[in-house]
Amino acid sequence: MNEIFKAWRNLGQKQKDKTLLFLKRLKTKDEKKIDKLVVKLNDEVFEKVDCLQCANCCKTLSPIVKTPDIERISSHLKMRQSVFIDKYMKIDEDGDYVFNSTPCPFLDAENYCLIYDVRPRDCRDYPHTDRQGFTRRVYVNTENTVSCPAVFQIVEELKKVQL
Repeated sequence: MNEIFKAWRNLGQKQKDKTLLFLKRLKTKDEKKIDKLVVKLNDEVFEKVDCLQCANCCKTLSPIVKTPDIERISSHLKMRQSVFIDKYMKIDEDGDYVFNSTPCPFLDAENYCLIYDVRPRDCRDYPHTDRQGFTRRVYVNTENTVSCPAVFQIVEELKKVQL
């Protein structure tokens, strides 16, 4: 993890423009082939990456929190939904609920999620590298190379492959 983490910290932001161009070019390639390769790379990289050593996603991003997420989390916390919304949520520029603070209010000092079993779907799905449609998420994947060392490493490995 330390090697991946160091490379990501040093290069992620510097390479962001080049990464965007690379990912845009992938849109012209065989989507199914790329998805299969990205899922394989995802599995390999996450064997080496311990999210608890980083938690940068929880420290810098705020997921979209949908109504089912709010219902599930507020029930888990034994709070009325309106109280949960007032205490933890705000509406972003797109009209979506997001947490009202970063880092996430449910991230503890050891990088554990206090609501892990009921966390929002966006958190469960992050960083979206283990599912289909990788080439359709160019901008999200580009941003995620700066937010997540695993995504950075997956994209760097993808750059090495002749497609």
